[in-house]
Amino acid sequence: MVYMAGMDPIKESRAGLCATCRHRKENRNDRGSVFLYCRKSESDPRFPKYPPLPVLRCEGHEPPASD
Repeated sequence: MVYMAGMDPIKESRAGLCATCRHRKENRNDRGSVFLYCRKSESDPRFPKYPPLPVLRCEGHEPPASD
């Protein structure tokens, strides 16, 4: 997923670095809540599956791939 153009600035400020990371995945529940899952956690135990937000520093942060 690529979230650059049209990104909600409020949402971005609440998520911190996760808002612009290629490893993030949005998981939504039936009530409409959104949880940011870190796919980096699947291969590296240093990264929590659902990090507390906002994430201000992260060694695994990578911007979305350019297409």
